[in-house]
Amino acid sequence: MSTALRIAHGAFGRVALLDMDCSLVRHAHPHCHVLLKVEGADTQFIVGEAVYPLTNETAVLVNGWQPHSYVHDPEKPRTVILALYIEPEWLMAFRPGWVASGAPGFFGHPAGAVSPRIRGLAMNLAADMMARPEARSAHESALSDLMIAVIERFTPWRSFPASIREMNVRSGDWRIRRVAASMRSEARRGAAVDTFAKEAGLSRAHFFRLFESSIGVPPKVYLNVVRMEQAVDAVLNQSASVCEISNQLGFAEPAHFTRFFRNHAGVSPREFRSVSRLAS
Repeated sequence: MSTALRIAHGAFGRVALLDMDCSLVRHAHPHCHVLLKVEGADTQFIVGEAVYPLTNETAVLVNGWQPHSYVHDPEKPRTVILALYIEPEWLMAFRPGWVASGAPGFFGHPAGAVSPRIRGLAMNLAADMMARPEARSAHESALSDLMIAVIERFTPWRSFPASIREMNVRSGDWRIRRVAASMRSEARRGAAVDTFAKEAGLSRAHFFRLFESSIGVPPKVYLNVVRMEQAVDAVLNQSASVCEISNQLGFAEPAHFTRFFRNHAGVSPREFRSVSRLAS
């Protein structure tokens, strides 16, 4: 069973130190997502349709809304992974164009060779999270240095807009924008995908094609992303029980919610909450 060793969260997003020994379902995040091996066996992720290694020398880099999954080899030992889920608005404080981190194409390739500096910064952050889980400002400072190094190495960051005036956000089809906003609404929790196709006034097949071309992921993956982010926010920031959160999010049974959460995060919501509170 996978274990969450430490979880830090704040304006930057989330940083999770995970001791992994089981696979994760295909999923996505609204953040840019960086995966760095800390110790244990070499492992791998599927990003899009291809397999990419995660080793001491190679990082896995996932763009916002890019489907991916973790593939664990049960014949190998566990792997400790430093997983970064970074908010675009936090990166924008360093350079306006870095808000593009939440959009497709921020990372040019799903894997890249780790420099000695990135390796050292990642190891220092992981060690400090274990030794001083309450040192949130120090962790955010270390994360800043790490993300700057990652962006400078793995993205064409000099080509991103240097000013707000130059930024141009992809808008997509207005019907899909409206439906995506509806999917994020608390009032629509638990609604089926076909319901949203009818809401958009499109056939099911046309809705699926247009949604994926506009958003970058199928509607079912998008719904799961929204549900998971709502779940993480509730687990981290509410005092409600897991059973109450399960009901809020429209799950038929708390066991279904726990399985959904574990399949996406690697650990149960109770463990996720318990470990994250070490840093509070």
